[in-house]
Amino acid sequence: MLRLESERLILRNWSDDDVDFVYDMYSRWEVQRYLGTSPKVMVERSEAVARVKQLRALDHPVHGVWAIERNDGGGLVGSGLLKPIPASGTGGEPSGDVEIGWHLHPGSWGHGYASEAAARLLRHAFESGLPQVVAVTYPENIASQRVAERIGMIHRGRTERYYDTTCELFIATRPPSEVPA
Repeated sequence: MLRLESERLILRNWSDDDVDFVYDMYSRWEVQRYLGTSPKVMVERSEAVARVKQLRALDHPVHGVWAIERNDGGGLVGSGLLKPIPASGTGGEPSGDVEIGWHLHPGSWGHGYASEAAARLLRHAFESGLPQVVAVTYPENIASQRVAERIGMIHRGRTERYYDTTCELFIATRPPSEVPA
């Protein structure tokens, strides 16, 4: 997976050294409550080991799930993703759209890391030739909606097109100046 950098952050592949961070982050209800249609926290470290193994296996030039790390040696802050989003009513089959997302550890909230990492992922998506990227949030997830707006995504209202649930939909379209040659 491609390593990406921004002013304060490095977005990189996950390593076995990240298991404890993954377990700590995803064992917290405040992180998990807006993830998936049936949110649940990790209860065993072995779940984090399996998750890191799964994330490390992703090998695609554009899509992925990156570890977000401070570039000043301050450690991991969360996870960022760019991946095909499943269509509702298909059992998880891809919709044809690509989703951008972010999950940050509560200890890293309020520092602008989500917006910075998401902006870098969006730039990567457009530089890689994707014409459009979507973000979906639970209607109650105001913090993620603000991140989507901060990185220039346009709110398109509620939709049931993805994940078999009702979501707020945000869309970013590649600017003409970022069309690959």
